[in-house]
Amino acid sequence: MSEALPVLRQTVLDTTDARALAEFYRKFLGLRYRQGDEPPAVGEPDTHGADWLVLRDPATAFRLAFQQVAELSEPTWPHGPVPQQLHLDLTVPTKTDLERQHLRAVRLGARLLYDRTDDPVEPLCVYADPEGHPFCVFVAGPDHA
Repeated sequence: MSEALPVLRQTVLDTTDARALAEFYRKFLGLRYRQGDEPPAVGEPDTHGADWLVLRDPATAFRLAFQQVAELSEPTWPHGPVPQQLHLDLTVPTKTDLERQHLRAVRLGARLLYDRTDDPVEPLCVYADPEGHPFCVFVAGPDHA
């Protein structure tokens, strides 16, 4: 009899504004809210956004969740006293796609932390999302795992 191994269900980001951070990633990654987590109608209270929200990709098992916290120290990556502890790696197929996604990320509220777009092997950019969590967008060639 084989042992049932744990399955990674989702990655969870702590945030002081779950709805705002979920909206950033929903727009940037094209994800959808889990049923029941959608934003409320205008003028209605956001009961779900005050605690826990889940975004998912209907075509895959990928899920990204947001947990409301009262306080959060922003990572000071790449230097400083507060390490990043976790970051998301996002890939695009070409350098042109990287340039397009850079514009989208900044327009949606990300801050560029590191630009390595001139790297001939693996062009990349590192950003801070609106809450300060670092994430990378890089060109992943066919041999990148």
